[in-house]
Amino acid sequence: PGGRVALMGPSGCGKTTLLRIALGLLEPTEGAVRNSFRKTAAVFQEPLLLDGSVLSNVVLGQTLRGKSRGAKENAMKWLSKFGIEHLSSQMAHTLSGGEAQRASLARAFALEPEILMMDEPFSSVDNISRQGLIKAFKEVRSASRTTTLLVTHDFREVLALADKVLVLADGKVQAQGTPEEIAGAVLWLL
Repeated sequence: PGGRVALMGPSGCGKTTLLRIALGLLEPTEGAVRNSFRKTAAVFQEPLLLDGSVLSNVVLGQTLRGKSRGAKENAMKWLSKFGIEHLSSQMAHTLSGGEAQRASLARAFALEPEILMMDEPFSSVDNISRQGLIKAFKEVRSASRTTTLLVTHDFREVLALADKVLVLADGKVQAQGTPEEIAGAVLWLL
């Protein structure tokens, strides 16, 4: 609980597939998933926001999970933590990439997940927005102690956000350890 694991590896090695299997979005072609995680949330590379306001997007997950009571107040709390409460009434499709990803993160944390699974959530925003987004995420994640699984190609994100790294290649874990222990392995595997 509270662990921060990064999953790295070259394109096509199975990182996203593994994440989708863990989320229950895909069935494995071999083997079985032993644990079923009920309290999960996911954030993807492209924010999956629906038509409607930012607030309605953050409230949606709570409503679908039967937590309508206090959902708007909870959503506003998380929008505030990600610095976009002032955008709550704005239509989601008008947001910049960084703002949309902040809304997506607020929606995920509003669900109070035990495990947050993220597939390259910072890669689709510009470098300046990425730095601010990673900083906001670190602060929120530290306060919530949510276990996170982060798929990324960016070792700077690993250093900032993970305490353990798994390096995949050819569909198998090739190396694992702390970011500092893995630094050399990443160079020859990626």
